[in-house]
Amino acid sequence: MTKIAILGANGRLGRTVAKAFIDAGYDVRAVTRNGKVPAELKGATAFAGDALDRQSLILATQGVDIIFNGLNPIYTDWGKCLPMAENVMAACHANGALHLFPGTVYNYGSPMPVVLSEDTPFHPTTEKGRIRCAMEDLFRREAEAGRVRTILLRAGDFFGGTGSGSWFDLIVAAKINKGIYTAPGPADLVHEWAYLPDFAVGFVALARNLDKLGFYEALNFPGHAVTDLEIKAAAEKAVGHQLKMTAMAWWVLCLGSPFVAMWREIVSMSYLRFEPHRLASTRLESIIGEIPHTPLDQAVNKALQDIGIAVAPSRRQAA
Repeated sequence: MTKIAILGANGRLGRTVAKAFIDAGYDVRAVTRNGKVPAELKGATAFAGDALDRQSLILATQGVDIIFNGLNPIYTDWGKCLPMAENVMAACHANGALHLFPGTVYNYGSPMPVVLSEDTPFHPTTEKGRIRCAMEDLFRREAEAGRVRTILLRAGDFFGGTGSGSWFDLIVAAKINKGIYTAPGPADLVHEWAYLPDFAVGFVALARNLDKLGFYEALNFPGHAVTDLEIKAAAEKAVGHQLKMTAMAWWVLCLGSPFVAMWREIVSMSYLRFEPHRLASTRLESIIGEIPHTPLDQAVNKALQDIGIAVAPSRRQAA
């Protein structure tokens, strides 16, 4: 049985990916700093490992075939990203493990092309974009040197899965229980979203098709490229009533950003909410077959339930 270590298994992404690999029959090791397995990951083995402690990480991933890198420091602490990435490379190399990594659209910078393909060049214009590019440069160098094989799957903003911390639950759906849908940008602007359960199944599909992949691959995951109008309509179907549309108060964050570190980081990435973009892939379908894609109505319905928002009884049955 193939063994996979999930780094960041306490996080929303890590938990969702771990569950997908458990369901697919893999031997899953959940690596967290405290060595505890989230309750929903029944069947996973708990291991303690600190991504900032290289030896600890090497020991925590000893004997695995694949390492999924779901590490994601809080938005104000991205100085840890590259050191963590270097330690993950050391752990992969020491244990001869394949590296799976979730990419972002931060690399492209502003202004963004409307369609982002695997051939679209990177032009990072933010610190987070530059950090992401530096991480991917590291992974590519390790692959070209024959030390670590990396398969990267790039996605847009996450929604769905258990946990909190995404734009969907913190902004978009934060006031739905009060009858309000909050648009982070122009309501008719196309924005790239990834329904996490679909994204996780995409990684499983890649792990099953390694014979079709090179030593370094960076692939796009086309998720839900939709407008807030479309998400609002899906949310209204789920809850069974109309929602009032309101706009996110960016001016408040802009005024407070010199004084509040998190607001400053959010404002620095605000272009993503005002520039239309969608991910396209020229290769993913040919590698894994049909790309996992839960219909928007169903995905939004389940995502609302995941964060504790009541949906209409008839809609709950359909989720």
